[in-house]
Amino acid sequence: MAKTLLIRGEWSAGSGRSFAVRNPATGESVGEASDAGRDDALSAIHAAHEAFPAWGTLPARDRAAVLLRWNLLLLSRQEDLARTLVLENGKPIKEARTEVAYGAGFVEWSAEEAKRVYGETIPHSIPGKRHFVLKQPVGVTAAISPWNFPLAMVTRKVAPALAAGCTVVLKPAEQTPLTAVRAFELLQEAGAPPGVANLVTSSDPAAIGEALLGDPRVRKITFTGSTEVGKLLMRGSADHVKKLSLELGGCAPFLVFADADLDKAAEGLLWCKFRNAGQTCICANRVYVEEPVYEEFLRRFTERVRTLKVGNGLSEESQIGPLIDAAALAKTEEHVADAVRRGARVVCGGKRRSEGDLARGSFFEPTVLAGATADMRCMAEETFGPVAPLAPFRTEEEAVRLANDTRFGLAAYFYTRDVSRVVRLMERLEYGIIGANDPSPAVPQAPFGGFKESGLGREGGRYALEEFLEVKHVCLGI
Repeated sequence: MAKTLLIRGEWSAGSGRSFAVRNPATGESVGEASDAGRDDALSAIHAAHEAFPAWGTLPARDRAAVLLRWNLLLLSRQEDLARTLVLENGKPIKEARTEVAYGAGFVEWSAEEAKRVYGETIPHSIPGKRHFVLKQPVGVTAAISPWNFPLAMVTRKVAPALAAGCTVVLKPAEQTPLTAVRAFELLQEAGAPPGVANLVTSSDPAAIGEALLGDPRVRKITFTGSTEVGKLLMRGSADHVKKLSLELGGCAPFLVFADADLDKAAEGLLWCKFRNAGQTCICANRVYVEEPVYEEFLRRFTERVRTLKVGNGLSEESQIGPLIDAAALAKTEEHVADAVRRGARVVCGGKRRSEGDLARGSFFEPTVLAGATADMRCMAEETFGPVAPLAPFRTEEEAVRLANDTRFGLAAYFYTRDVSRVVRLMERLEYGIIGANDPSPAVPQAPFGGFKESGLGREGGRYALEEFLEVKHVCLGI
């Protein structure tokens, strides 16, 4: 019987129900997870609530010590974690190893920042008074993580919450709970006291979400996922006015100007678009190329795409793994079919892979579409698949207008050699993350989050801990 619920320091099966976790490359079961219900979630909340006073008042250096040990354990088990990650998520093993290191980086950074939560003294304006500002942990935090980065999105939420002095209840994605289980086993080994970090795996996210939203002891929710679910959490949190951090959907533009280094731009787009088979919230979704170099860039980029190797993520040679499930595969097929109906041309790829062993999984060919237009779904919605639609533009003004013409604002990319244009674009693009001649701007020490319907708050860097802290003003009469 699977025992993947960690509540008050004890691993259990909860109700005794379980659900299978499947490898998207083969469709085979790779393990089971305990299927928690509402009562299990409430038990986890109670455990976190009981543990909060002691953890929240523990000296910051002691909290940091636990996190630093967790960081070292994550790195020491990198290969085991990467393999677990591949089995339930499907991404290539090389990407999985990179994710483990990236995820551990958030733990290390948060441990260091735990010791730098400073208050301040404000000059008084009335004799006989003094003003102080304290920063204190908000309390029990519910963290809900996605399937596309099963380790990094866990550590990016849990580590700063613990560093700030909060206690945590984590609900990982039902597609990829086993990586979170492995990570929490190591957190427990690192010395996290019982109840400080609780894990609730479930195939019913709605039931767990309702329990987390409805309990007033949960003072903070941090979520990564779709904008639609994020809006539900905003509505649901209103009754208790919970603090929210939301990292939601994106529809990232990728701009290539005529003065750009086209080879660097093509390589950058290859990485930005096809990492994790296009299943990243900040991957390029719409590609705009200045008209004079459009055909040449299309040729150079397509040549590179044709070399990508599709296969099971456990193979060292694989560069493109499967999509997470049949629904993701169907959505990608629909986006390509819609684009073709509206006049796009499939330059390469364009269909699912169904030969040999690949027929057992949800594989889709790396795809390049030429002649994309604004009315196509792949240009207005987040495809979350290995599809790169290209469209030409004429002027910088038009490029900025096209890039900003979306309800999302998570990440944007551009390539140019014009330094003045770099400054103009970094100021005018309505996005929380900008890659200027760089396809991978996300790092643990920098803020990560979006404008508009792409979310609230920031993860990463010194900004991350602020999301888990309350600001208290103390006026002292002397």
